[in-house]
Amino acid sequence: MVLYTTPFPSSCLSALHTVSWALIFPCYWLLDRLLALFIPDPCQKYQLLCIVLFTPIYLGFLVTSLPFAFLGFLLWFPLQSARRPYVYSRLEDKGPAGGAALLSEWKGTGPGKSFCFATANVCLLPDSLARLNNVFNTQARAKEIGQRIRNGASRPQIKIYIDSPTNTSISAASFSSLVSPQGSDGMARAIPGSIKRTASVEYKGNGGRHPSDEAANGPASSDPADCSSLEHACIVRISGDEGGRLPEADDPATGGQARNGAGGGPRGQTPNHSQRDGDSGSLGSPSASRESLVKAKAGLDGSSGDPGATYSKAPHKASVVKKAAARKRRHPDEAFDHEISAFFPANLDFLCLQEVFDKRAATKLKDQLHGYFEYILYDVGVYGCQGCYGCQSCCCCCQGRCSFKCLNSGLFFASRYPIMDVAYHCYTNGKGTDSLASKGALFLKVQVGSTLQDQRIVGYITCTHLHALEDDSAVRCGQLDMLQDWLADFRKSTSSSSTANPEELVAFDIVCGDLNFDNCSSDDKLEQQHSLFTRYKDPCRLGPGEEKPWAIGTLLDKDGLNDEDVSTPDNLQKVLESEEGRREYLAFPASKSPGACQKGRKDVLKGNGRRIDYMLYAEEGLCLDWKAEVEEFSFITQLSGLTDHLPVAMRLMVSTGEEEA
Repeated sequence: MVLYTTPFPSSCLSALHTVSWALIFPCYWLLDRLLALFIPDPCQKYQLLCIVLFTPIYLGFLVTSLPFAFLGFLLWFPLQSARRPYVYSRLEDKGPAGGAALLSEWKGTGPGKSFCFATANVCLLPDSLARLNNVFNTQARAKEIGQRIRNGASRPQIKIYIDSPTNTSISAASFSSLVSPQGSDGMARAIPGSIKRTASVEYKGNGGRHPSDEAANGPASSDPADCSSLEHACIVRISGDEGGRLPEADDPATGGQARNGAGGGPRGQTPNHSQRDGDSGSLGSPSASRESLVKAKAGLDGSSGDPGATYSKAPHKASVVKKAAARKRRHPDEAFDHEISAFFPANLDFLCLQEVFDKRAATKLKDQLHGYFEYILYDVGVYGCQGCYGCQSCCCCCQGRCSFKCLNSGLFFASRYPIMDVAYHCYTNGKGTDSLASKGALFLKVQVGSTLQDQRIVGYITCTHLHALEDDSAVRCGQLDMLQDWLADFRKSTSSSSTANPEELVAFDIVCGDLNFDNCSSDDKLEQQHSLFTRYKDPCRLGPGEEKPWAIGTLLDKDGLNDEDVSTPDNLQKVLESEEGRREYLAFPASKSPGACQKGRKDVLKGNGRRIDYMLYAEEGLCLDWKAEVEEFSFITQLSGLTDHLPVAMRLMVSTGEEEA
């Protein structure tokens, strides 16, 4: 399939569209700024004065721009019938982390391979609309969101192998290094010694950045980092002694050790937080000091253990590894680990975003994410009054509803692996203000490897955003029905395999996005019982209306988004680890009692908040004898203050059924 790198099939149409939008944009921008003036901004001290001063100015220029906008609209409107439903962007990476190199890593042999997925609603609306959700400055947020995701996903790792007869939990700020070190063929290798569990510690070069920036963004991807690959990961081994002795750093290859002295260097500590019991700095803390990590790296490189010599250009700092019970734990009846993480998972493979409505913000986000992801799809959707893409009707109404679209779908996809096929469909049953956006589903087929017999190993990913208005369960159920039908058609139309001659092996099938219903509200019973949940499995759900005890809501209470207690990823993470904090800062199902307020009814709140962002996976329909199992699931706080949703991430292990050699 040929992927569309431009929104129009010819340069002439693209030029006409550029001219039309240049005529429309001043009116659009002035109207957005005028409306934004009347929506409160807690960071603006003199809002009333701004309203008095700027309202007549904006109104004057707005009236002046209307004739030009009208001419631009007359040119823009007919062009939308020729517009393609997405724009594909590729920034080729020929390095070891590029898509071509990744394809050669897995040949479909050995015990299997893990893939990491993340989804997030980032609320990149025009600024006046974004302010209704208590988030501001869409253009600056888009750049910051891209930086945080990129830095979180690309940060280097230090692995800590915990050898303890009593501690069976993983204490980590990220689950990115839970896999064993891999060889050049991508196969997992056995770790010598009696290793029980794996944990990771993030470290980063300061590079002149303020500590608060590091706390929010993670390490800058441009900072020098010698341990960025698995082959050069620093390995620290922690023995099971719980008598207050400090951990040792082992080189598994050479047996070199570096012991932390009692008067060693300063302990690693997460920025923006004072030292507390259980944090770094205490002998009982499960974190490693900067000096010990430097010595561990020095042992691997065969150089001296002098921190100044090893990191003369980029002094690295180990972030705190919190108490295991609070950070990452495995429920007694759970088959995988879960956590509330302050960072996006390292080695993130696929990213699905929703509500990237603003075109300029989408471009800024794309530019930032291209520092990590090679393949990106953005500006997904349709505009104008042309009917929904994929709908057989070309008239101005779909099922009696106006199909004029002011905004695109808001869907955005980024991948480290090559994209093979793409399809987009717009939901035809939108109602009210939601129908002004071309909300729909984006279907993707990606290649993740090839066998020794040149069979492609592929995966399917579906990203969607359902109807948002409350009390419209029937609309969302109808959209879920469409989603399943479109997904079946997409798999059938893009499959080049047969049972007798399989040219492709399917490794995974993922459905993710903002579904705008939860699994705890009585008003969402219809959606909770939809057949989609029989075809796809939700790692956080026990059944209709019943969540797993560790699952938390992903919709934040917009009234508390700018509180200092949740202003940084670490602060928000700490708050959400407590039941009281979740009651204060997560959105819960609306109370039916008159005059009830969420913060005033903490005693009657049930569950852990509204979880409306989903990550589902299929256990059937994969390659024969292959099995997909969740390794890790996390709720991410790295976008604190930038959106009103919590991103979620899942690491999926695709097992081939073969035993490791």
